[in-house]
Amino acid sequence: MKKIIYICTLLVILISCDDYLVSSQTVSLENAKWNINQAPVFKVSPPDTTNTYDLFINLRNNHEYAFSNLFLISEIKFPQGRTFVDTLEFDMTDNYGRYLGRERGDLYENKLWLREGIRFRESGTYHLTLRHVMRKTGEITPVQNLNGIVDLGYSIEKPKNYGKD
Repeated sequence: MKKIIYICTLLVILISCDDYLVSSQTVSLENAKWNINQAPVFKVSPPDTTNTYDLFINLRNNHEYAFSNLFLISEIKFPQGRTFVDTLEFDMTDNYGRYLGRERGDLYENKLWLREGIRFRESGTYHLTLRHVMRKTGEITPVQNLNGIVDLGYSIEKPKNYGKD
């Protein structure tokens, strides 16, 4: 019986490997709440300066997430000091209010495009900062604690057409 469990576990690990994944990091948010003042900073060390990659935001939410969309500010600080800031909006539900993303029990995993075909031209460590800027409809004051966000992170992947002519 132990042998069967070991083999099944090994198969799951091998099947779940992603040939395109280059780098990723994730942080868990305490009590599935993302505070407006909490802006995780990820240290990103790309593999090279010559190839292009796709950069994603990885996010897991539960049923406590009360919005149909998500507004984020992403900031990428380059090794030589230049900074790129972008405001992003992502759909979190479909038109019927059903959560988007891959359902895993009570969680929904979303892989959101941050930058497509990015080339890390400067060698060294980049810093990626993510913060939410959610507001309730008609209100000016931002939501202090965004409930339902369980994990937040990034991934760098080879483009799906990588190595093909």
